[in-house]
Amino acid sequence: MNPTLQAIIKARATPWVLLAMTLTATAFALVGSRRRAFASPQLLELSVKIHDRGRDYVRGLELIVSGDPVMGNNLLASATDRMTVLAEECVRTDGCDIDVLIRALRAAIDERHLAAASPSSVPAVREQLVDQTLTTVPAPTASANSPRRGLQLEDAIPLNGPVKRALNDWLTWNRPQLADAYGNYLFLREQIAPIYEKANLAEALLFAVMAQETGAKVHSYSSAGAAGPLQFMPTTARRYGLGSVDGFDMRLDPVAATKASARYLTALLRRFGNDLPKALAAYNAGENKLATLHKQISGVSFWDAKLSEAIPMETRSYVPGVLAAAWIFLHAQDYGLVSSGLEVGTTTIALRESASIGELTICLGPGQNRNGWFRTLRNLNPRLSGNQRIDAGEKLRIPSMLVRRYVEHCAGDSPLLARARQLHDATDEKEERFDYPLQEGGT
Repeated sequence: MNPTLQAIIKARATPWVLLAMTLTATAFALVGSRRRAFASPQLLELSVKIHDRGRDYVRGLELIVSGDPVMGNNLLASATDRMTVLAEECVRTDGCDIDVLIRALRAAIDERHLAAASPSSVPAVREQLVDQTLTTVPAPTASANSPRRGLQLEDAIPLNGPVKRALNDWLTWNRPQLADAYGNYLFLREQIAPIYEKANLAEALLFAVMAQETGAKVHSYSSAGAAGPLQFMPTTARRYGLGSVDGFDMRLDPVAATKASARYLTALLRRFGNDLPKALAAYNAGENKLATLHKQISGVSFWDAKLSEAIPMETRSYVPGVLAAAWIFLHAQDYGLVSSGLEVGTTTIALRESASIGELTICLGPGQNRNGWFRTLRNLNPRLSGNQRIDAGEKLRIPSMLVRRYVEHCAGDSPLLARARQLHDATDEKEERFDYPLQEGGT
């Protein structure tokens, strides 16, 4: 038996592996014994993800055995969370069954064993995994990261002139904000999408309002006084329970703000006869103003010149902008927003060393995020500032795909962490002529 596995058994850490197997096997039971005559690129990608999570399991257990339970448990927690998601993805992937899981996990264990003896052998393990999984390549299908299509909402979006012009804007000069909003939203999705689903509202609307309002940036403020990812004004915020808690503006809490938004939008739809464009106009311009116009100019749609010309220009652009963003979300694969291989789950870890979100952003590097991870980390931890050091042992929510990098590069005597600390603590050594405080990165 592998000495590492013997140590794991002696340390009684094996239940973590059994837990992962149980969680995954539960999902695989829904699949049964599928025929694997054909294996797609999606199945290959899924197998590699399972392999990588298996490697995290083994590495986490090794750290626990070697006396580093904090970092070991961080890896185990991340691997457990992601393995559950991957099992659900397997259910949706043709050709995936329990054998795929076993081969991928066995390859991960073999890779760790070979790495200790002969690092040059590691690529052969991964190549073997590819050979065992990929037999025939059919036409690609939609990525598991693609949003489910909401046909009811799709039917409610008129592809008229204003919406088409908004689509053009999103897909040309405003595409950077669209891409940033989509990336920001994906890491918030598991916390907030179920709220809209429970309220019988399309998830695409949640994304679209965030994209139009703030680009899904949690700490956004407007010059008019609106705040948060869904831009609640103070009066409306208080009506829907978004006050101040221990000095924290609850409009900046994405979960609380989404709950308030779902209630508010539901109320607006009810008030305006389930007319979505009018409800969105009221969300932006104020419900009382729209209610007055709705009463004065009854029987006309939002697109009628009598109504649209009576509302602010901002609202005339806002409504088609939201509808266009929702349409793109429903067809994210077609519009090239879906990133292949991006794992968007999140995990709560315990910090081994004190660090600020800014320092962690530097030592984590950009990875698969061209903008770096500062905004994502702030979104996931809205009550934390960007430059205040968080004590060792405190909890932090981070993307699961970053946990391994955190373990390897952001703790102990890591040179990347040391560099980040130097930049964080930098001061002008001569008479402090440049008093340049660290910025929070609020938006």
